[in-house]
Amino acid sequence: MKKLIDGIVKFRKDDFDTHKELFSSLKREQKPHTLFISCSDSRIDPNLITKTLPGELFIIRNIANLIPSYRYTAEFVATTSAVEYAVLALNVENIIVCGHSNCGGCAAGLNLPKTLMTMPHTRKWLELARPAREKVNRTMTSEGPEAREWMMEQYNVMEQLKNLWSYPYIRERVLAGTLNLSGWYYIIETGEVFIYDREEGAFVLANG
Repeated sequence: MKKLIDGIVKFRKDDFDTHKELFSSLKREQKPHTLFISCSDSRIDPNLITKTLPGELFIIRNIANLIPSYRYTAEFVATTSAVEYAVLALNVENIIVCGHSNCGGCAAGLNLPKTLMTMPHTRKWLELARPAREKVNRTMTSEGPEAREWMMEQYNVMEQLKNLWSYPYIRERVLAGTLNLSGWYYIIETGEVFIYDREEGAFVLANG
């Protein structure tokens, strides 16, 4: 806890003072240009990766950067409601789904370890990764475990883009040219970011 307390003291003395005018402008409203959907993994920092400041990214984080397909439900739905709010209330211009290397959520979604039996909510959530797992099992029959997990992470990003397309208001805005959808894959140990190219059907290095 001491490390965190020291951090907020340093933030107030240094970083806040540097961006005082920015924080003043943000006190009553936010106008983010991008909805950034990423994994909850502690190694992922969307603002650090994109070099953005407070107020630029509206961020959704969950296990394995999953997005349920569109449906109306009376249940409490954090990810779905956050997507809805970002697009319909904040009018973001971009939606980015960012997967990453060595993703524990994707590994669990692919291999379905016995430990999931003691985590019923996590197990239920990872059902959303089933299409990606099925694609890996269908297309990668002889590759080793590392290659399968690597492809699981990338296929998972592609599947979430498909799920976003099922949202009527997203599809409408993309077709109208007012909203962009993009899939990213971040390599933790190298800092490389690959962006999915629909024409090539592959992730292409964007910051080499």
